[in-house]
Amino acid sequence: MSRYIATRAITGANMIVNEAETLLQKAIAEKGSETPVAFPNTAYYMPLILGLTGREVSTLGDLVPVLEQARSMLHPVPSKQRWTPYLGETLDSGIATLLAEESIEAVRFVQGHQPERFPGFELAGGTAYPALGSNGDGHLNGPIDDIQLRSWGIQLVDGRMPGFAAIVGCAKSNEVAVKIVRELQRRNILTFLCGNVNGRSIIHQLQEEGVEMGYDTYIVPFGTDTVSAIYALGFATRSALTFGGMKGGQSREILLYNRARVFAFVLALGEVDDLKYATAAGAISYGFPVIADTVIPQILPTGVTSYEHVISMPWNEIPGEDDMQKAERLVQKAIEVRGVKVQVADVPVPVPYGSAFEGEVVRRADMRVEFGGKNSRAFEYLRMVEMDEVEDGKIEVIGPDFDEAEAGGAMDVGIVIEVAGRKMQLDFEPVLERQVHYFINGASGIQHIGQRDIAWIRISKTAAEKGFTLRHFGDILHARFHADFGSIVDKVQVKIISDPELHADWLAQARIAFDYRNQRLADLTDDRVDEFYSCTLCQSFAPDHVCIVSPERLGLCGAYNWLDCKASFEINPTGPNQPITKGRAIDELKGYWEGTNQYAGQASHGSVQEVTMYSIMENPMTACGCFECIVMVVPEANGVMVVSREDPSMTPAGMTFSTLAGIAGGGLQSPGVMGVGKFYLTSPKFISADGGFKRVVWMSSFLKQSMPDEFTTVAAREGDPDLIDKIADETVCTDVEELLAHLERVGHPALMMDPMF
Repeated sequence: MSRYIATRAITGANMIVNEAETLLQKAIAEKGSETPVAFPNTAYYMPLILGLTGREVSTLGDLVPVLEQARSMLHPVPSKQRWTPYLGETLDSGIATLLAEESIEAVRFVQGHQPERFPGFELAGGTAYPALGSNGDGHLNGPIDDIQLRSWGIQLVDGRMPGFAAIVGCAKSNEVAVKIVRELQRRNILTFLCGNVNGRSIIHQLQEEGVEMGYDTYIVPFGTDTVSAIYALGFATRSALTFGGMKGGQSREILLYNRARVFAFVLALGEVDDLKYATAAGAISYGFPVIADTVIPQILPTGVTSYEHVISMPWNEIPGEDDMQKAERLVQKAIEVRGVKVQVADVPVPVPYGSAFEGEVVRRADMRVEFGGKNSRAFEYLRMVEMDEVEDGKIEVIGPDFDEAEAGGAMDVGIVIEVAGRKMQLDFEPVLERQVHYFINGASGIQHIGQRDIAWIRISKTAAEKGFTLRHFGDILHARFHADFGSIVDKVQVKIISDPELHADWLAQARIAFDYRNQRLADLTDDRVDEFYSCTLCQSFAPDHVCIVSPERLGLCGAYNWLDCKASFEINPTGPNQPITKGRAIDELKGYWEGTNQYAGQASHGSVQEVTMYSIMENPMTACGCFECIVMVVPEANGVMVVSREDPSMTPAGMTFSTLAGIAGGGLQSPGVMGVGKFYLTSPKFISADGGFKRVVWMSSFLKQSMPDEFTTVAAREGDPDLIDKIADETVCTDVEELLAHLERVGHPALMMDPMF
């Protein structure tokens, strides 16, 4: 290894540890050692410090031993007489740098230096931090909150998001910055931004070019200084703690977990200074390689990372290439060096396309036209037809295109997809139809919300100016259904209907089909099938976790139900969704069968021997960390509380969702605690062995507000129409004493039920 790299990294590490110590001493002198320290809406204290040292930092004083440990890992700057060509001392300095950087960020939060809001820039995830103007501390987004971490979880495990890139510095030009980020978006790679070169950051460049940054677009700006890169490494650490079931202090296991399961890399753009070398050494310790666009010494032998450690790709390396070609090659090289597995569907549309655009928001001021919403009606309907009724690739626009609508106006539209295939089944219609949301949302400048006859689509002015038309909806759907469901779909044709008379006719047909499907699903119960399905998608992050999905219990992520898994098995018979023959019933009340127990033991590698389908108290199903809600027993109330991941408030258990997630996740079987999909709450089988929905005594108000009709139906089914009003939420109480008083006051049925214990 180059002595030059070791010198720069060790110099940077010494510098940042000194800076952290000075900053901490000043903060303690001003505010006191007992001043609380925390990142907002995150669990695991200071996550990187907890993961690598096991120290639970909750006050400024708790950072003192952390920095003492960081200093103990420092080494003298190498000289010709004292230097060996190994990575050890450099990697030690890298870890010391990360400990110092997270300590600095912790102190900054105590000092009130919240994430900065650039003019015209909306913070990722809509986090409401005060604007600080140009305060120079380099903050933007700050740490990824736990709600977002878990909402990305399913994309990380099912391959839609194959990895993440941390970009540090500033690109050669604004155009190059946009090209690099668009290439990463096109491959659905999550992108973190930080750092600067001579005060200018890639964040500034993207903002100047009008690129939308935030959680929804997979482009998250952490800050304009190098120290804020710590949030990317904190994200990686939290992935191990959340999904991998790791515990604080398991530093070796956490680093190996990231090397094997978190496919991340660093793109260093522009000049690499001492602090960047030191931070890069920390990233390499996680198994994340560094690719630079300048001339720096390379570290080519493998060992800590899967392939090369440091790659230099100077901008003028290949004469004759233009800047856009060089930017694309830089991204391709980074993907190759990290071993990221990328699948890019070839979708013939005039705008960028990829999963990274799925959450993009088209605001009214930027909108060319909308379909659905308050001012029009949009629907989407997929139906199975005979082979000879479909002309593959035929796309018809029946009625006017939106160029006839006034700018910012609304139109009625219907999207009818007709599919045929030898392996296609009627049960697969709703499964495939739900994919329309994801497929259409993948186009940049297109916003899609809802499904069936409550779809709502917006097209931005930018997409329209680039040539996007109604026909392109058909191009997207034809390409993606063949790419993703080719094993069951042989032919696809699409009708885009804007003609008013035909729109009304097809909408009536679609609603008849929707009603029929609803009845079929209502009749599909656990006792009417002989097979459940497994879902092991999350084992890429939680090796010992396994979901067992039944007609009346969907996956804990909320994204996969029994029909989804059945379709998935037809598409990929060796994939993550396998049929589980129930076999002999051991206890149908609790949900024990020989087949499900046998599968749980085998798929969890022996960590789980038995699993109940309908109980939270006895051998409940495990969770990885992607769950939509956490259900936890409240012993004093003889019931359970349900906490939504969208709810950051305190709960009667004395813990927030983020803290509870550390108990419920990681593939651990924890009686009394269970991660679930939110629609499982409405199932007749929801903890039915323990008393069912009447056991719910507290629930996040978000759930009540987002599912009012569903819960009204559940209350009627339970024979207590006022049940939802009797269930407390965070607006009523956040501690046990107040909860009990509320339950007594409203006469909640849980108080009259048999004891849960």
